[in-house]
Amino acid sequence: MDSSKNDVIVHDCPPFFKVYKDGRVERYIVTQPSPAGLDPTTGVQSKDVAVAPGVRARIFTPQIRNPGQKLPLLVHYHGGGFSAGSAFDTVTQKLVTSLVTQANIIAISIDYRLAPEHLLPIAYEDSWAGLQWVATHANGQGPEPWLNENADLGRVFLSGESAGANLAHHMGVQAGATKLAGLKIIGMIIVHPFFGSKDASENENENEMYKYVCPTSTGFDHDSKLNPAADPNLKQLACDRVIVMVAEKDELRNRGEAYYETLVKNGCGGNVEFFESKGEDHCFHVFHDNDNAEALKNQMVDFIKKD
Repeated sequence: MDSSKNDVIVHDCPPFFKVYKDGRVERYIVTQPSPAGLDPTTGVQSKDVAVAPGVRARIFTPQIRNPGQKLPLLVHYHGGGFSAGSAFDTVTQKLVTSLVTQANIIAISIDYRLAPEHLLPIAYEDSWAGLQWVATHANGQGPEPWLNENADLGRVFLSGESAGANLAHHMGVQAGATKLAGLKIIGMIIVHPFFGSKDASENENENEMYKYVCPTSTGFDHDSKLNPAADPNLKQLACDRVIVMVAEKDELRNRGEAYYETLVKNGCGGNVEFFESKGEDHCFHVFHDNDNAEALKNQMVDFIKKD
C-alpha cells in the first residue's frame, strides 16, 4: 500500500485544523496544558471534575476567608472555533484566574468535546450537560463540595469568547426555554462572539468549515446556532442583563453588533450593554497584555460586581 496516499488532505480548515485521508486530524492551533492546583501568585485553587460521560470541567475558587461564604458563580466556555482550546490550557487558566481574583467569584470552565472528531451539535450538548451538572448543586446537594459550600447558585453568570460566546448564549436560551431549575442566571458576558453571516461569500473558508463540522446545519436563515434571530425561543433568554463585547479590527465585529441589536430589538436579556475595544483584533485579551486588555477585563469584572 502506498502510505503517501494517507498524506492526502481531504479537509483543510485554517487556522484550526486539517483532516487527512486516513482520518488523522492535525491542528494548526495547539494550546499548552496547565495543571490544576494552587496558583501561588493569586492564591486561586483549581481542580478538575467529571460532569457527564466524556465531559470534564475545571473549577476555580479564590481564597475563602469566611467558611460558608457564598460567592457568585461564573460558568465559562472557551473559544477556538469549536475545534481548538481547552478548559485545561494556559489561555483559559490565565483568563479565568484573573477574573476569579478580581471579581471574587467561583468559576467553572466546561471542557466540551471538540470538532472535527466530535461534530456539532456535540459541543452544545456537552455545554448543556455541564450547566445541568452545576444546577444539581442547588441547596448544597450536589457532588462537588466546592460548589455546595461556596457557590451562590442564585447569582450565576455565563461567559465565553468567540465560539464559547456562541455556546454561552445558547445555554442562556436553553436554560430559559426549559426552565432549568436549581440556578438563576443573572447575566451573560458575550465576548467577540462567533455567529454566522447572511452573506455566503463573506468568508468562504469559514462557511466550508462550518458545513463540515456541523453537517446537520440548515444554513444561516434557519440555523439558530448561526443566527440567533432565527431561534423561536430567543425571547426566553434566561438572564437579567447582557454585555456584548467586540473589537474594532475583528472580522466578526459587525456580527457581534448585529447580535446586540437582535437582543435589543426582541427585548431579550433585560438590560443589554455594548462595549468596543478600539484598535484591537479578535480575542486579543487572551493573547496579549496591554491597556485595552486590562480595560476589557475590568469591564467584565465591573459587570459581575454590579450584582
